[in-house]
Amino acid sequence: MLLVTDPGVAATGHPERIARRVTRRGFDVTIFDRARVEPTDESLEEAITFARDGGPWHAIVAVGGGSAIDTAKAVNLLVTNEGSLMDYLNAPVGGGRAPASPLLPLVAVPTTTGTGSESTTICVLDVLALKVKTGISHARLRPTLAVVDPDLTMSQPAMVTASCGMDILCHALESYTARWFGDFDRKTPEQRVPYCGANPIADMWSEKSLSLLAGAFRTAVRDGSSVEAREQMALAATFAGLGFGNAGVHIPHANAYPIAGRVRDYRPAGYPQDEPIVPHGMAVSLTAPAAFALTFEASPERHLRAASLLGSTTTGPDALPNVLRSLMRDIDIPNGLAEIGYLDSDVDDLVEGALKQQRLLATAPREVTGEDLAGVFRASMEHW
Repeated sequence: MLLVTDPGVAATGHPERIARRVTRRGFDVTIFDRARVEPTDESLEEAITFARDGGPWHAIVAVGGGSAIDTAKAVNLLVTNEGSLMDYLNAPVGGGRAPASPLLPLVAVPTTTGTGSESTTICVLDVLALKVKTGISHARLRPTLAVVDPDLTMSQPAMVTASCGMDILCHALESYTARWFGDFDRKTPEQRVPYCGANPIADMWSEKSLSLLAGAFRTAVRDGSSVEAREQMALAATFAGLGFGNAGVHIPHANAYPIAGRVRDYRPAGYPQDEPIVPHGMAVSLTAPAAFALTFEASPERHLRAASLLGSTTTGPDALPNVLRSLMRDIDIPNGLAEIGYLDSDVDDLVEGALKQQRLLATAPREVTGEDLAGVFRASMEHW
């Protein structure tokens, strides 16, 4: 069995403890502890090479945040199927190839409360040469089993909790406000993508996730020792993963990819300081208020319902953006793109990167143009 984790999680001792427990069940366990926080094509290639040179493997266990779980998904794909990583990346960045062979059993053990990767069909990475974030999407990537234990999340630093929590929030909001599934063109089963638009089942998970966040998010950031808040955040992350992993995400996530991929010198507290990074959840959140202002007219009732679940008592196009800004300020998310180093002169470059995420933009409840995205980016330079 191959156990995939990252250096920070490995230092907690949890992966080694899990490996010992698995060994007692009769498995030989090899630990790969070099998964990168916010994976890149280079870091995934390193993990894939390690796995291909070892083995043969009967199963894979991922212990860590979404970065470790996504690394394990890529490894699982490439040790069971021929070709290169680029072959499987979503088009137009990569070849969009579907796996031809079944994958190994994958057990996901999340240690952060954010990505919901333990319940999704998606692996996300930065392609360094293109300065863009993209992913691989296929039903076979979904973990076979998820073990969600809030005790493993208790030592998350405050900014990690805040950033990961904003990822949960945007997963739930974007899937809840996505284009209705019945409005998409019907396709044969093999042509259908994992993201199928808002639908009654995804709505159920998204609404529950939003309700949990409303009661637990601020507490989890301010008091990381709150067992109840950690439990509710863990549930919210998995529930939102079940929602967006079915319905999809749209503008904030599309914008997040170039925001993270073109970072210059931003180093957030609580994360590795050896190189610049904009954590995924933070990158998603930074344009969310302006993005939901843009999509309001496409489904006012859903935007207002979401705002209400988060505690808003107001109505109108600004209800959801305002409740988001208030939350972001309370949990110390940066005050817009300017605070993490972006300028108005960067907008065209950011728009170009976001427009490459057509798989995500297609799920938006309204058509999105480059001019629309430019307006969202400019409105997101400063929030308060």
